[in-house]
Amino acid sequence: MTLQLTVPNMACSACANNITNAVKTIDASAIIQADPTTKLVSVDTQASATAIKDALAAAGYPAT
Repeated sequence: MTLQLTVPNMACSACANNITNAVKTIDASAIIQADPTTKLVSVDTQASATAIKDALAAAGYPAT
């Protein structure tokens, strides 16, 4: 399943890296594309949307 999320406080490539690492803790095989310019994160994962959003929130990047 592919999730399209908006992460308003993603400001730079380091933020995108942190987001990628947070998702990888839930699903190591997930494919993540994070764009700080548009604040959009695309996650291709087998994990639930809730689990991904919870991991991002715990890392300091709440997603909508």
